[in-house]
Amino acid sequence: MCRSIKTLRPPAIPEDATEEEIRAAALQFVRKVSGFRAPAAHNREVFDHAVDVIAAATAELLDGLEVRGRSREATSAVPGGA
Repeated sequence: MCRSIKTLRPPAIPEDATEEEIRAAALQFVRKVSGFRAPAAHNREVFDHAVDVIAAATAELLDGLEVRGRSREATSAVPGGA
């Protein structure tokens, strides 16, 4: 579907995506799915809500991922760890 979507977190490197990166990815997803780069005024509320929900789900996903062979504590101890 979207080959140009930027990967926020390399799978083998424990690093956090910034809130800004997560929001940008959510916006990119909503734009792709809706077909609109910017919504009309009457769609702004639902468009923005979708971005908020997807950004929250993305943050939850990234926070819960574990890299195989690393414990949650080990990745948390690394500066910027996931």
